Amino acid sequence: MEKAAAERTSADEAAAEETAAEEAVTEETAAEETAAEEAAIEETVTEETGSEETAADEAAAEETAPEESASEKENPQGLTSGVRQLVPREAAAAVEALFPEEPAQGTTAGEAPSAAGETEQDPAEEPQQEIGGEETARENPDLAISSPSAVLMEVSTGTILYEKDAHEARSPASITKIMTLLLIFQELEAGNITLDEMVTTSAHAKSMGGSQVYLEEGEQQTVETLIKCIVVASGNDASVAMAEHIAGSEEEFVSRMNQEAERLGLENTHFEDCCGLTESTGHYTTAADVAVMSRQLVERYPQVLEYSSIWMENITHETRQGTTEFGLTNTNKMIRTYEGCVGLKTGSTSVAKYCVSSVAQRDGMTMLAVIMAAPDPKTRFADAAVLLNYGFGSCSLYVDEDTAPGAPAEVKGGVEEEVSWKYEEPFRYLDTGGAALDAVEKELEIRQVKAPVKKGDVVGRAVYRLNGQEIGSIRLISSQEVRKAGYGDALKKAAGYLIAGVRL
Repeated sequence: MEKAAAERTSADEAAAEETAAEEAVTEETAAEETAAEEAAIEETVTEETGSEETAADEAAAEETAPEESASEKENPQGLTSGVRQLVPREAAAAVEALFPEEPAQGTTAGEAPSAAGETEQDPAEEPQQEIGGEETARENPDLAISSPSAVLMEVSTGTILYEKDAHEARSPASITKIMTLLLIFQELEAGNITLDEMVTTSAHAKSMGGSQVYLEEGEQQTVETLIKCIVVASGNDASVAMAEHIAGSEEEFVSRMNQEAERLGLENTHFEDCCGLTESTGHYTTAADVAVMSRQLVERYPQVLEYSSIWMENITHETRQGTTEFGLTNTNKMIRTYEGCVGLKTGSTSVAKYCVSSVAQRDGMTMLAVIMAAPDPKTRFADAAVLLNYGFGSCSLYVDEDTAPGAPAEVKGGVEEEVSWKYEEPFRYLDTGGAALDAVEKELEIRQVKAPVKKGDVVGRAVYRLNGQEIGSIRLISSQEVRKAGYGDALKKAAGYLIAGVRL
């Protein structure tokens, strides 16, 4: 790898600059150095044939200047509280110290295994809010975001709070694995696989370069372990092993990824592999589409955050060569440096540059920041932090917790005279104007329905108002079936009344 260094020759310049960054953005497809190696490695920018800065080095030595002092852990540069919204430049300054300039470091495929390894080549009747981000809260705020493409979304409502060139098709690198993980969790939900099921590594899976966990051909690991390898250490080999286990081949799995993208309405997304290692122009997505697939994963399968929030964990390799421990370290340094960050996935290659889909939770809200094509890792994380901080500082979320059903709806012409109901889904309202959400009022509008009534039929709606203005509504649906009354039912009812009258 070539190192471009600019040395100062005069004595007063001797203490000045680090080695100049190479013109080519380092390609994160090779695994990164172990924590111990990173601590000692010189701060040069290598052309990582496919590997981002290791998260392991962040665990051990994290650049020359420490990122977190004791005071920063309690209140890291104003980023740990949603009470005050930082103005753009103030926010940018706040994250400057949080994510100091760093070179992209890594190893080639032939070098020693990393303890972590972002390598990445590094929803009538819509179905359960499948498509996120249809609603934009207001015009873009003036934020100091230098990355080419960015999106900020509040996850539970799908509200887009900020976007910048969000529909520009770009190479996604390892954030490709968000779709891979979505399909894996769908298989778990369907019962087609289980977390403790064993997966055997193929020669093809073993051959993956870039970020990897160094699986050997024939080696077996559980589905759960491989999920950790994918989401924590960005293992390309683990991604392919899971793809083959689920679909029989990586090609078939990728076909399913594209089918899911089409189902979600992702018109500017197409995949050619399951890990993001490829640099093909046929493998692309957008920041807006990444936000949608990320929301799908987090909303439908929140357990993924239990894995993506892991900072460090060991796995055990059991092969013909023996048993060895291998350390996974999260490639997303915001897990450790940004309060409430619980995921989700990073990625980078020489073509994609630096990308991240970052999820953070505070004050009952879940914010999602997507950054694509950042020029360097520091900018990637700093821009994500600015977006998240803006979201938490400017938004309040109202959630209707009182969803107990009220008086039943009247049924006309049914064997039953009334039917019980329930809320179709929880009501959430995201305010971005500083309104007092304790002033939200709810009114139930329940109508008479005609038999037959099917389970799920609409019987009314709950209307929500703030300061007299409607801010939204939720449909109320039947929680049971009511059959239409026939002639025999009418006779039975009449006989019942007659008997009751005789008794009186």
